[in-house]
Amino acid sequence: MSNQPGENTYLQQVLQEKAEVDRKLSSSRPRMAPAASAPSPLGGIAPPVSRAIDYRITGFWIWKSVIVPPNVYVVHTRRGHREPLHIGKGISFRFNPLTDSFLVIPAAVQTILINANCICTERQGLVVQAYVQWIINDIATAYWKLDFSDLEDPMGIVNLQLREQAEAAIKDKVATLSIDEVLSDKQPIIEELTHRLQTVAEGSGSEEGLGLKIVTVQIKEAIVSSTQLWQNLQAPFRAEREKLARLAQLESDREITARELANRLSSERGELNVASEIEQLQAEQTRIAYDREQTEQLRRTQVEQEAERQILAEQNRTAQARNQAQLELVLQELELEKQRITAEMEKVQQQMQLDTVQAQKTLADVTASLDVAELRHQADHHQRDRQLDLNRKQRDIENGMSDRLIQSQLIAQLPAIAKNLPTPQEQRTTIITSEAQDNLVNPLLGLIAGLSQVTRDVFAQSDQEAAPK
Repeated sequence: MSNQPGENTYLQQVLQEKAEVDRKLSSSRPRMAPAASAPSPLGGIAPPVSRAIDYRITGFWIWKSVIVPPNVYVVHTRRGHREPLHIGKGISFRFNPLTDSFLVIPAAVQTILINANCICTERQGLVVQAYVQWIINDIATAYWKLDFSDLEDPMGIVNLQLREQAEAAIKDKVATLSIDEVLSDKQPIIEELTHRLQTVAEGSGSEEGLGLKIVTVQIKEAIVSSTQLWQNLQAPFRAEREKLARLAQLESDREITARELANRLSSERGELNVASEIEQLQAEQTRIAYDREQTEQLRRTQVEQEAERQILAEQNRTAQARNQAQLELVLQELELEKQRITAEMEKVQQQMQLDTVQAQKTLADVTASLDVAELRHQADHHQRDRQLDLNRKQRDIENGMSDRLIQSQLIAQLPAIAKNLPTPQEQRTTIITSEAQDNLVNPLLGLIAGLSQVTRDVFAQSDQEAAPK
């Protein structure tokens, strides 16, 4: 695409970018949903009205409810009430269309694009492109002072008013500045624009604002309207750069010429030096060849003599090495013999220590055996003494029990013995007379004697069982 003469291509590019930003901002708005259909005064249903905020009205007749998104402000008023019934962000409420009214206002940050056609102190035209971002800070103040009644664009009127005020502030500030000041430093314009908008939107001192808050103010670009003036402003810089480039070219040419001459001089001087050096080298080579021949002869003589001396020295070193080796061999044999004798002595000492330990062990075993035998002899002797003592006591007991004592004890136990005897199957009556008395006594004495013998046997067996084994 060719540019026409005198056309400000930079200005056209900035305006195209502005149009593109406006298009993107318009397309990024939420889709406008149709409002709930309401009956028209003449009957039928009125056509739906598009709105910027997608809220919903549900219910029937006077029993309706308004459902709003969480990121919008709501102001709900009712006939007969001085203050709103509901005011705040994201508040859904019941709605009576006969007595109620409400506003739904976006709570998101709003962006205003500004293109101010300004005149600077040099009476030249400038286009200052800026943008302002603001947000509602106090809805209770904002809904009283600002117009948000447009359903399609509630913020349109407010943005238009703020844009006009911002353009006026930019024009007033640029009118006090030169072109160079505007193009080089935009901070004074930003400060002036921020101060004026904050004064209007937020208030200052005793003055109450509009319930808005300025989030940011930025100057995007400042453009000179006149193409010729813009080129003239660029001409000094371009001329300076062209001068620097030309001077650099001249300096480069001069340096190249000087280097070419220096190289030529150096080349010719080098050729002369090379010829002279070649002659010197030839003479040097002749001298070196003669010196080398003489040196070689002398070297050969020295080498022969040195070889003879080395042969003699090697023979002497060989003999010394042989004697040294023999001496070291004898010393090694003596050392080995000494180590062997030392090892045998250690072995004898170890054997003596083992014999001593073995003898001590044998002595300890014999002593232990004798002690055990002595203990066994004492135990046997003690056991025999106890057995003799028991036998003696048993004889004393047997000697102490006479026939008369045994008979008296047996007679005392006869009732118990008779009680334990079995009941007789038959009963006999024996008449004892004086003639038969002697015959009766003899059998009774025999019975008593038998019982005595049985008793002694029982006592003897008891003593034997009680005796220690």
